[in-house]
Amino acid sequence: MKTFLKIFSMLFISTTLAQTTIKGTVNDDSGQPIPGANIIVIGTTQGTISDFDGNFTLQTDATPPFKLQASSVGFETSTADFSGSGSVNFTLKEGSALDEIVVSASRTPERLFESPVTIERMGINEIKNTASAEFYDGLENLKGVDVNVNSLTFKSINTRGFATFANTRFLQLVDGMDNSTPALNFPIGNLVGLIEPDVQSVEMIAGASSALYGAGAFNGILFMNSKSPFDFQGISGYYKQGSTSQEAAGNNEYKDYAIRAAHKFSNKFAAKVNFGYLKGTDWMANNLTSRAGGATRAATDYDGINVYGDERALNMKSTAETLVAGGILPPGTDLLVPDGVNVTRTGYNEMDLTNYNAQSVKADWGLFFRPFENDFEISYQGKFGTGNTVYQGANRYNIRNFYQRQHKLEIKNNNFFLRGYQNSDDAGDSYDMYMTGVLLNEAWKGTGQWIAEYIGAYAQSILAGGSDQQSHVVARGVADTGRLEKGNPAFQPTLDAIASNPNFGQGSGFKDKSKYTHFDGNYNFSHLTDFADIQIGASHRIWELNSSGTIFTDSDGPIEYKDIGLYTQIKKSFLEEDRLNVTASLRYDDSDVFDANISPRLSLGYTLGNTKNHNIRGSFQTGFRSPTTQDLYIGLDVGAALLVGGAPDNPSRISRTYDLSATGQAITGQTQLTATGDLAYNNSFFASSVGAFAATGDASQLKIANSDYVKPEQVKSFEVGYRGKLNKLNIDFSAYYNSYEDFISTETVLAPLYGSVLLNDASAATGGVPLAIVAIGNGDTQAYRTYTNSDKTVNSYGASIGLNTKILNGFDLNANYTYAYLDFDRELNPDLATNFNTPEHKVKLGFGKNELFKNFGFNVAWRWSDTYLWEASFGDGVIPAYHTLDAMVNYRIPKLKSTIKLGGTNLIGDEYFTAFGTGYIGSMYYVSLTIN
Repeated sequence: MKTFLKIFSMLFISTTLAQTTIKGTVNDDSGQPIPGANIIVIGTTQGTISDFDGNFTLQTDATPPFKLQASSVGFETSTADFSGSGSVNFTLKEGSALDEIVVSASRTPERLFESPVTIERMGINEIKNTASAEFYDGLENLKGVDVNVNSLTFKSINTRGFATFANTRFLQLVDGMDNSTPALNFPIGNLVGLIEPDVQSVEMIAGASSALYGAGAFNGILFMNSKSPFDFQGISGYYKQGSTSQEAAGNNEYKDYAIRAAHKFSNKFAAKVNFGYLKGTDWMANNLTSRAGGATRAATDYDGINVYGDERALNMKSTAETLVAGGILPPGTDLLVPDGVNVTRTGYNEMDLTNYNAQSVKADWGLFFRPFENDFEISYQGKFGTGNTVYQGANRYNIRNFYQRQHKLEIKNNNFFLRGYQNSDDAGDSYDMYMTGVLLNEAWKGTGQWIAEYIGAYAQSILAGGSDQQSHVVARGVADTGRLEKGNPAFQPTLDAIASNPNFGQGSGFKDKSKYTHFDGNYNFSHLTDFADIQIGASHRIWELNSSGTIFTDSDGPIEYKDIGLYTQIKKSFLEEDRLNVTASLRYDDSDVFDANISPRLSLGYTLGNTKNHNIRGSFQTGFRSPTTQDLYIGLDVGAALLVGGAPDNPSRISRTYDLSATGQAITGQTQLTATGDLAYNNSFFASSVGAFAATGDASQLKIANSDYVKPEQVKSFEVGYRGKLNKLNIDFSAYYNSYEDFISTETVLAPLYGSVLLNDASAATGGVPLAIVAIGNGDTQAYRTYTNSDKTVNSYGASIGLNTKILNGFDLNANYTYAYLDFDRELNPDLATNFNTPEHKVKLGFGKNELFKNFGFNVAWRWSDTYLWEASFGDGVIPAYHTLDAMVNYRIPKLKSTIKLGGTNLIGDEYFTAFGTGYIGSMYYVSLTIN
């Protein structure tokens, strides 16, 4: 007990020492204040941050004289002597962006210039001057970055290809916490992220980083770091008002505001709280083109891209024959309808099924305790986010009143951290718009009754002398008489009842309260030895999937599984002036569901030149991507197919009962048959081969699928790069080659409900035809989309170069170009969707000046993207090339500590889209007032 009391006293009792107070200012070489500059007492951990006007007050227990150091991102570091009296004023010269300090690349502070990986960074100054509407959108201007726009409030960030909106290959960390949703396994933009006034820096690593950050860091990582209340105090915030403009939606109001409050109560305790709110009208998706290829609604088998409920095609001839045989239609009706004509029901436009209310509300708070008044810190942080958006996966989903929560406890200092956090979500009132359209039709009139009325009216029109085209128009009018449509009093109550019902076949709503609990820690031994910078770390995650059977196969109760990771890294400098840096990392990961993986990484960096202004680097690593929660345990019917996860114990959890055709009943002796998802993995054909068989009648076209259970995906990644400072010109170049094995993707398969895909069960009872072929002919099948690995090797390679300089007496000019190429033959492998979804060429330009004249600055950003193919479960299509222009001007009012900003995005006005099936992206105009 005595020992415990001594330790307790050491942790929480401090000795009061005499304090020295230093005041001063930090300005740039043009006399403008630099907010957020770091001022420290050299040789100690004591320091402070300059305020909006560049002023600072620093208290220290150090005895004068001593030296002070001031630094800020984008400026050269400066030192000054303090003798014990007077103020200290710093003037910082603008420096190279390559000299900025980054932490993410090696989990230790280092200059970006010497980083062993490709990394991009946005600091306070870049965030303040972005030409985009908010800092998160400004990431799109960084080199090598792709941003796919799902909706106004949901943008998916990626690097180096292979991503849909469900971007499970890219990791997003906020203050060290993974903010991907537990159910979806990827972040919904910045829903539970940071408000702009609280952002200190954003760092982005392009490419695989599994060795240090685990399975999610497969394509890259985004790090968003918030401001400490010890360093940034006071109240700050902004109010933004504007409008969005889109041809489909018109002009609509847009507003966005946020506030940050932080206070340092003493050198031991500080706290902060943040709140943000955004509201607007989403980009409406109204692509009415038929998936059949340009057909209009006049076609009998019309299936609109953003129209739902019109997907199921019924053959008029065979349906008429069945209805006549069943006594539902008069004899001879089947002789009046054409052969080979399919009919679909009248569907609902997406804009009839949602109000496109885009909204985001987020809040976070934190308590920070420094018992020794130094870098040792104990903290608690909580985050909450909710909102409305549109998400596109296999279908289009209205994410409504979705919310996510995070709680984190952390202990850290400059040499270690130990943290634990929990991330939980709730689907709120979210629903599937595709299934809503299907069920609205069924709620009004069953498809059996509708098609009987259609065929009957068509036949009557033909008998009355009508043409084929006229008869189809008459038939649809008769069958649709009294149809539920928007404006009908019964329409909205019926839609709401369907959208709020999570029971399959009755409603389209989701229930989800999944969560994961994560622990990780890291220790850096560099302060204990001069031999090398040595780190060790570990992580542990516990998943709990709880969707009540609406997303996962968890109708019998939550599904729980765990994974663990261990890693180490050694970094050592060699040769004169430490010009050669060698970094080696090794990570081990294991899971309850699949086998363990080992991920090594080796990188070399060499600095050359008399002034050390050139750096070349090379690296190799093997990364891995674990199957996500959906890859493993999804069990979702999306209409066109049943999604079935590839965990070995998952397919058997999916059970459906099917009504058999008349022929199927005669063969099996059953009117109904119950089958599980095991058919997808044990008795299925590739759906594309069934299509080829249907077109040719050649059974040799049928190819057995029988997907394998899913396992981790592997990548071998090679990268080289160069960074150089040539007078005022900075150059950052990188090139990579990636080779993927066990590529995780989906396969669309068709399983016969009876008969073997080996086609070895033909008999006299079936006329010598194998049972599986009989089942296909009778429609006694189930379409599945399985999550599995391809046995094909998928390769990709690319390069990027970024240039930035100053021209014309201080104007900032930057340009970057990115090349990305998929080295894979799609024609030879039609059943593997790689979802590369990346333009081959991208160009981005930026031009601006922080101080065009006193207190006035501007920035302009232009982007161009090449044509590319979009592949995803919702649909495939070509994305045309596009270019867009964003711009802003700002005026600072120092006396009010405020900035007025006027800006716009897509000022060219040419609407574009970045993915098949989404709404066109229009323009936005806004004015904002920021107070600090």
